[in-house]
This record gives sequence, structure tokens and C-alpha cells, in this order.
Amino acid sequence: MKTAYLGLGSNVGDRLEQLESAIKILDQADGVQVSQISPVYETEPVGYVEQPNFLNLCVEVKTTLTPQQLLQQCFYTEHQLHRVRDIRWGPRTLDVDILLYENEIIEEENLTVPHPRMRERAFVLTPLNDIATDVVEPHTQLSIGELVIPDDTVKKYKA
Repeated sequence: MKTAYLGLGSNVGDRLEQLESAIKILDQADGVQVSQISPVYETEPVGYVEQPNFLNLCVEVKTTLTPQQLLQQCFYTEHQLHRVRDIRWGPRTLDVDILLYENEIIEEENLTVPHPRMRERAFVLTPLNDIATDVVEPHTQLSIGELVIPDDTVKKYKA
């Protein structure tokens, strides 16, 4: 089994329900077992800002899937929850990104791991730090705990 970390976000519909449903879909997939779930954080949108706030969390998964197979499972999970890709960084029912896959560096046409923008996004690093503080990001050789960006716009979500 390999260990991977995924970032999940939602800002359309019942955001918390979307995240919970995504975790269930991922955990029920062949070759994927969700082993840790971070707390949920509410965050302001990045890039395209004329949209509702996001709920974000990270999960650790144990998987027998290759990175490409895991990516396909992420797309399938988004599709199951009616993800529409209209506007880059726009509103979405669900976004599932592979953040880390073991300590691998992957640069393929449709997949870059570690996620190329995770080091600059507090809404990724904050929940990831909750479940992977000592995990090393392979480009920098720094732990997630060392990379985390304090940001008061990333707040623990209270339902």
C-alpha cells in the first residue's frame, strides 16, 4: 500500500455534505482506504474571487492504485458529485486534488505531484498539517509543518 494525500474543496450546494460524500466514495473505491481526515476549514476563494467561500479538508489514503489510477478515481469522485468545469478556479460542488503520493515527484501531461501550488496555499497546507505535519514535501525536503503558512482567512469550520 502506498500513502497519498488528497485535498478536497467545495463551495456549491451543501458544502459539508459534498465533502462527506466524497470521502465515502473514495473510501469505497477499490484500492483506496481513507486512513485520516483533517478538520474542515472555511476559506476565501483564490484566483476567481466572485464566488462563495470554500470548505476544505485533506485526507490521507492508503492505496494500491498508481498515481494515474488515483487521479482517475479523483475525477470519478468529482463526477459523481456533479462537478462542472466552466471557469478556472470557479465555483464547484467538489474539487479533489492529489497533493502528495509517497515521496514521488511526478511530472506528466495531466498530473503533477506534489501539487504545483500547494506550497503557496494556506487552505491546503493548514488541513494537511493536521494529518501530515512530519511528512516531507519532496521538492523542498521540508516537512508540511515547516511549510505551513499562518493565515487568518483559513478558519476551522463550525457547522
